[in-house]
Amino acid sequence: MAQAPKDQTENTNDDQNSADGTATEKGAKNSFKSFRNEPSAFMEQALGGLVAAHPNAEWHDEGFIGLTEDADTAGDERVAVISGGGSGHEPMHAGFIGSGMLDAACPGLLFTSPNAVQVTAATDWADRGKGVVHVVKNYTGDVMNFTVAANSVEGEVATVTVADDAATEIDDEDDSPGRRGTGATIIVEKIAGASAARGDDLQTVAETAQKAADQSRSMAAALMPGHLPTSDRQTFDLDEGEIEIGVGIHGEPGVERRDTTKGGQPTAHDLVGELLDGITESLQNADVAIDGADVVLLVNGLGAASELELDLVFGEAVSQLAERGATVRRGIVGTLVTSLNMAGVSLTVTVVDDELLELVDAETNAPAWPAVVADPEYTAVKMVDDEEAPNEGGENEWLSTFADRIGSSFDDLTELDRVAGDGDFGQNLEAAFGDIETPLKGSDSEVLKFFAHRMLVRAGGTSGAVLGTLFREMGDAFAEAEADSREADTADFVAALSAGLNNGVEAITDLGGAKEGDNTLIDALAPAAKEAKKLADGSAPGSISEALEQLHTPAVEGAKSTRGMQAKKGRASYLGESAADVPDPGAIAITWLFGEAAVDDF
Repeated sequence: MAQAPKDQTENTNDDQNSADGTATEKGAKNSFKSFRNEPSAFMEQALGGLVAAHPNAEWHDEGFIGLTEDADTAGDERVAVISGGGSGHEPMHAGFIGSGMLDAACPGLLFTSPNAVQVTAATDWADRGKGVVHVVKNYTGDVMNFTVAANSVEGEVATVTVADDAATEIDDEDDSPGRRGTGATIIVEKIAGASAARGDDLQTVAETAQKAADQSRSMAAALMPGHLPTSDRQTFDLDEGEIEIGVGIHGEPGVERRDTTKGGQPTAHDLVGELLDGITESLQNADVAIDGADVVLLVNGLGAASELELDLVFGEAVSQLAERGATVRRGIVGTLVTSLNMAGVSLTVTVVDDELLELVDAETNAPAWPAVVADPEYTAVKMVDDEEAPNEGGENEWLSTFADRIGSSFDDLTELDRVAGDGDFGQNLEAAFGDIETPLKGSDSEVLKFFAHRMLVRAGGTSGAVLGTLFREMGDAFAEAEADSREADTADFVAALSAGLNNGVEAITDLGGAKEGDNTLIDALAPAAKEAKKLADGSAPGSISEALEQLHTPAVEGAKSTRGMQAKKGRASYLGESAADVPDPGAIAITWLFGEAAVDDF
């Protein structure tokens, strides 16, 4: 394998670190870290691992990856299909080497086109007597080097150019290179490979693939730039709070850099709409209509978008394309054409007919080609069978106040839990309490059972089970005692509260084994339960508010005690001493049943 030079990219920022090793402001090294050995050896070592993991490809020292032939395919005369481009976009192109797709791929250095020698060698090797189709992304370096190679070989070569990026749509009089080649490339590679596999001649393969390319448009958006593993530098500069609409797969500028700190973060719905607007307009400029068309939709992650985010975007895109009159006949979702680890997504729409659909559906063993969804329809699913809040009777001031305290502290509780190493507590409470409107109506029993249902059904996780159990025990105790904070009988309220809290402590201990000293919400709940029992066994305070205040003090002290305590139960117990100085967020939340206390007070 050829030695990779130290300068791994041609598309990075120009500013460099200063001579004394400190980073300049614009080009400052960010906090990302990379898995690597020597930066100069990164590409050859990474490609070596890629080939080792590929089930049916091998490295050729001329600088390309070729499909290994089995006994069934060796010697077959057919059209071959090859492609290639700068590395950093994996699994494109090497992941799409396989029968029914690519015969070879030429990887360049990071974000740098392969050279003509690589492409020439791959073309000569791949030629099985019927010619070779080059699938080329419309970047100047790619086009030049594939053209030189096509003019250098003895066999026949046909070139398919992919120019699908709607963000670089140009007027006919513009002398710029035109639309960039992006996500549609893998759809074109699939169609070309399937056409070749069924025995089509060189001209037919090329014309069919070019038709797919011409009827495809893509557009992308980035929330954060990628990161170069050879230098720990960002692939482009994007300030915090900015997003890039129409970004290129190397981080090239798009149609707009937007400051979301002023206008707010756009929703996925709005972003999908903007991308589809650009795609639709660009297709219309090519006299390709979306309205009434059958299409293939590709929702592609640019490296750091989660699968859940991609699924959400896919659902939005399917729905919005239907509103535009298009029928999504095939859907593809995945991280397939990346920009290293850019946090972004691209949409590709390819207008198809029955023949192109047949080629998309044709079998391939290319390892990165994903499962394709046929005729997808989008309907938002309902994950839970929700229970409405009680709405009969007077306002419940006690539990409305508790719900308000929880509702104002989701972020603070999540941050505390994140520092402790888990990070889901505030989010789980938000899932259960986030849409509760106050003031709540109904008896203590009714509202507490509503809280229990929300925690057990909506929140999930340890907090859902634990707090759901607590609220259920409290609700049962208030129902049995027929007590209600809206009534004047303080003694009945205190007795019901004591039973509910103490039953809750017992049930939670039975559930997970937690006890006082284990750095859990029990450290706040148990002292409050003990104090409630004292009040119930003695003289009741003069009012319910006074009773709650007396429980608040030991609960707060118990919550404070969790700071510096080694966790022995729950996920925080896996962290050793790393969370030793963090109070338990569950314990803090428990105190709000009895009174006001700011998170910073713990």
